[in-house]
Amino acid sequence: MDIKANLNRIKSSLANPNCQLIAVSKTKPLSDIQAAYEAGIRDFGENKVQELTDKAPNLPKDIRWHMIGHLQRNKVKYIAPFVHLIHGVDSLRLLKQINKEGKKIDRKVPCLLQIHIAEEESKFGLDGEELKALLLGEEIRSMSHVEIKGLMGMATFTDEKEQIRKEFAQLRKLRDSFDPDSLPPNVNLAELSMGMSGDYEIAIEEGSSMVRIGSAIFGERNYE
Repeated sequence: MDIKANLNRIKSSLANPNCQLIAVSKTKPLSDIQAAYEAGIRDFGENKVQELTDKAPNLPKDIRWHMIGHLQRNKVKYIAPFVHLIHGVDSLRLLKQINKEGKKIDRKVPCLLQIHIAEEESKFGLDGEELKALLLGEEIRSMSHVEIKGLMGMATFTDEKEQIRKEFAQLRKLRDSFDPDSLPPNVNLAELSMGMSGDYEIAIEEGSSMVRIGSAIFGERNYE
């Protein structure tokens, strides 16, 4: 597996050079992450807290770690001190816990709110009405130790490109439906994290500012 060559190929295919590439390193060994680091990547995504906290101390300190998987409230405390961005905040209860842990260490923890856009029950996320209630409600204004940077969504796992495009467009339109002036001071919806190895090109066309790519860089996931 030539990680550097894969990265160069992906970078050259990014229609928007300002779109941030997050290398999804879940299940991959430290040596693979180090190879991607040496090829210039600084943003890495993990989907399990245990794996993230095991890897981080053994790799360069300037890596920006992204928590991209489903996050349980009782695990927040382990990553709150150092995580660069939590992508999958899918409930008000989880956001409250992140704020609580951020307060303990006097750190504003950057987050994205996960929106359910796929026509699959297995995906997590808020719907449009829940997002509106959260962003325009009073509780979020008192959360001084979280920063909402944008939205995240995962499209349906399908070969139907128009289905995928429709879902990504739906997320962008939902984001754009909010008047920035009506949002709390700790909310800025600039980022759209959408797109993975199989659909990132469509995601970028639909306005993604962050793509989460794993298998196209590192090869298929290692299942234990």
